[in-house]
Amino acid sequence: MAITKDQELLRELAKQYRELAEQDVNRERRDRLRAVNDLHTGLRPGVWLDELPWHELDADGSLTLRCEDSFARQMEQFFRRALFRWKHFQADMVLEAYYPVYKSYTDDGNGLEVEEEIQTTDAENPIVSHAFRDVLDTEEKLSRMHPTTLTAYPDQDRANVARAQELLGDTLPVRLCGTQIYCAPWDDISRLRGVEAILFDMVDRPEFLHQIMAAYRDNWMGILTQMEDLGLLDNQLPAIHCTPAYTSDLPPAPAGEKTLLKQVWFRGMAQMFSTVSPAMHQEFDLDYLRPLMDRCGLVYYGCCEPLDNKIGILKKIPNLRKVGASPWADVERCAEQLGSDYVLARKPNPALVSGSFDREAVARETEETIQACLRHNCPYEFVLKDISTVSYKLENLVEWNKTVQATIDKYYR
Repeated sequence: MAITKDQELLRELAKQYRELAEQDVNRERRDRLRAVNDLHTGLRPGVWLDELPWHELDADGSLTLRCEDSFARQMEQFFRRALFRWKHFQADMVLEAYYPVYKSYTDDGNGLEVEEEIQTTDAENPIVSHAFRDVLDTEEKLSRMHPTTLTAYPDQDRANVARAQELLGDTLPVRLCGTQIYCAPWDDISRLRGVEAILFDMVDRPEFLHQIMAAYRDNWMGILTQMEDLGLLDNQLPAIHCTPAYTSDLPPAPAGEKTLLKQVWFRGMAQMFSTVSPAMHQEFDLDYLRPLMDRCGLVYYGCCEPLDNKIGILKKIPNLRKVGASPWADVERCAEQLGSDYVLARKPNPALVSGSFDREAVARETEETIQACLRHNCPYEFVLKDISTVSYKLENLVEWNKTVQATIDKYYR
């Protein structure tokens, strides 16, 4: 059978990808990132970039898709983006020597639907401004919530793997990958209600918020059980929501057996709780997530919310391993409280790459984190994420990576 244009193009991209993935630097980075997650101290921190404004970065046309078939175009996008990042701002990214095909499944929701208005400033940018209508302000509306049912499609998985193998030939192995656990009830609830109504109800109607969170907790209990029973979990994923997931403390399932909840990471957060007291954070989020966290192997908690004044309540989670330190967190306080018992996942400020690049500000922010973590013997990492825009300046990401790496070089050989 003649090789199609799509096959020819993908195999050339896959060949370039494999040559890079087989370089020793990937193993070295993987081992170091794993050691940090295993709480080894004194190691050079990993640096990752994620959640990129891809629509702004195609300065030379190398991100432009040329395949005709829709399945092939998805594969092409994977390879082009990986090769592009490696060329321009690889930081400590790791290329795995396979093409990932993710298991297919759907869910039927929970019966609640978001109503919103949006505003855009760039038609190509998926990051938009939202105004949410409160569609969950009464017990009657909450009663419409129903348990979420997951449906897996193993036949589709086999077909997708076979199709990827057909397109790639023997240029690169194909791996069927599972999914991660990303549990952020307050992200969902804030989209159903808006933030202001929730903050008022914490004072005026706390019992109603408890009803909502109890319903979400119970629903998530069912979701976790289904994910395990349907064989959707995977503890060999390179990342969980933008952070390295490598660790020796979650060994893979024996060949032919399902990955269990106790073998995977739990990813949790309450981003809208930035202005909520530690006591309320515990009451309205952690007390409900705790039974879910307890079912999993390790916990990574925190995203955009500053947690420097809440480390004490987080440390009550027995299997907590990693804590997010957002740009608005006091990194000194975080490192001091986390010490060598937890990983500090530092999120640099994406505003510093959004317009004119300020090298001194980036170096200062980086050095502040390095010094705090060294003082308190705290394992740590840098993950630049939530990058809504770089104002169509690819060089901002290139220079950010160079600046951060050069600053780290001052402390590590």
